[in-house]
Amino acid sequence: MTSLKTDLTFAVVLLLLFATSCQEKKSKKDNLEKTVQAQVDSIDGTVAVAFYNLSQPKDSLFINVDEKFHAASTMKVPVMIELFKQASEGKLNLEDSILLKNEFKSIVDGSLYSMDINDDSDDVIYSQIGTQVALRDLMHSMVTISSNLATNVLIELVDAKKTTATMRDLGAHNIEVLRGVEDQKAYDLGLSNSTTARDLMIIMKAIADNSAGTQEDSDAMIAILKDQQHKDVIPKYLPKEIQVAHKTGSITGVHHDAGIVYLPDGRAYVLVLLSKNLKDFDKGTDQLAILSKTIYDYVRSN
Repeated sequence: MTSLKTDLTFAVVLLLLFATSCQEKKSKKDNLEKTVQAQVDSIDGTVAVAFYNLSQPKDSLFINVDEKFHAASTMKVPVMIELFKQASEGKLNLEDSILLKNEFKSIVDGSLYSMDINDDSDDVIYSQIGTQVALRDLMHSMVTISSNLATNVLIELVDAKKTTATMRDLGAHNIEVLRGVEDQKAYDLGLSNSTTARDLMIIMKAIADNSAGTQEDSDAMIAILKDQQHKDVIPKYLPKEIQVAHKTGSITGVHHDAGIVYLPDGRAYVLVLLSKNLKDFDKGTDQLAILSKTIYDYVRSN
């Protein structure tokens, strides 16, 4: 009888500990949601947040994730995925070179337009116009320093429609890759690349779990994303040892960052922060960076 009572007491204690643990986790998640929502509400603009814990898939947070945003330079990630896909299919070789030109066709009427070095984040590449440049080098510049000239050469090569179709195959149903960068005639008609936070989360998750390509290709994509040179949103307030594989994007009143955050203990999570109609771009950018730190603190403490 004593043994039975001891066993029952032990079982009750375990149940109480389990219930307490669950309650603490729920309380932490509730606090996170309240804190993030308050931070989002404090930003003078429209913001979307998609948080997905790769180590605990049920742990996620969605705010305005189906709101449509101008994709800005985040569309360069789908182009990178399409490059690896076509390479795996034998349609191109990333080690091959291509003639670097600065002449592109508008999707509106086929009229020609060129990129302006003063409007690009990569001025070095302009000295290479008229020469042969390796596809892999162009892809690296497209992602890490957000070269618009490199982007237009590559998107013309792989085709915007095929890129969007590949995103659909990955489960990203709303992202639209319509054209290259600085196609003013298309922009004036409202024909711009667009995305949602949910779709970018799906795309980043696909890279993280190797469903966007082979293990080798996914590792290569992550390495490129980790070499990102624009670090003023997701990584800004994180400890230096935290690795972030991400892609930013910005135009007037718009600042985005989408990536995979890797903790030293092996855990990882996807975070997408999108914004538009920012009244104060610099302040809004900093508020997004603080929001990223809030998510990191939550994951680290669990």
